[in-house]
Amino acid sequence: MFRRLFFPILLGIAGTAVLMSLGFWQLHRLEWKETILADIDRRVHAEPVDLPANPIEKDDKYLAVKATGTFTGQSIDVLVSRKEQGAGFRVVEAFETAGRRILVDRGFVTDDHRADPRPSPTMEVVGNLHWPQEVDQFTPAPDPQTGMWFARDLPEMAKALGTEPILIVARAPTSDQIEPMPVDNSGIPNDHLGYAIQWFGLAFVWLGMTAYLLWRINRRTF
Repeated sequence: MFRRLFFPILLGIAGTAVLMSLGFWQLHRLEWKETILADIDRRVHAEPVDLPANPIEKDDKYLAVKATGTFTGQSIDVLVSRKEQGAGFRVVEAFETAGRRILVDRGFVTDDHRADPRPSPTMEVVGNLHWPQEVDQFTPAPDPQTGMWFARDLPEMAKALGTEPILIVARAPTSDQIEPMPVDNSGIPNDHLGYAIQWFGLAFVWLGMTAYLLWRINRRTF
C-alpha cells in the first residue's frame, strides 16, 4: 500500500514546495521593488539642485534639478495619448542655460492646439533629469512631413536640436498652453504581489490534486 502511495506523495510535496518557494520569491521581489519605487519617489520630489555639469544616467536619473535660461523656440513634438484627453504631443524644446543647450520636456498639448504659438520666455525650469527608454526596433522614424516623433529618443533629439543629450522633464508649468507631464513611478510595473498570489494558488491546486489522486489510489486498493 505504502509503495503505491510513495511516489504521488513525493511528487505532491515536491511540487507544492517548488510552487510555494516561487510565491515567497515573488514576495521578496515585491519588497525589493517597493524599496526602489520609494527611492525614486524621494528623488523625484526632493528639493531641486542646480543642474550638474555632467549628469549621467547611472547616478542622476530622476534627480530633481533647476536651471535658469531661455527657450529657443526650436522644439520636437512627440506623439502621446492621455486618458480623457486623447491624442496629443509632448513638447520637447531646446533650452539655453549658462552657456549650454539642453532639452526640456515642457509637457502636453492636445492635437487641436499643436499649432498654437508657444511662448519661449526666460525663466527658471524645475523638473527631473530623465533618460526615457521608449525606442525599440519597431519604433517608426520621425515623420519628415509632419515633424511628428513617435517616441522620446534622447540622443536623436539632442542631435536634431543641437543640444547636449540632457533632458529635464518639467514638473512645474512653463507656459499656460502646455500642461506638465512630470516624472513619476506610475509607469514602472510592480506586479509581484499578483504573481505571488498566482504561485500560492497553484500550490494549493497542486496540493488538492495530490490529495484527490491519493484518494483515488486508496479507493482502488480497497
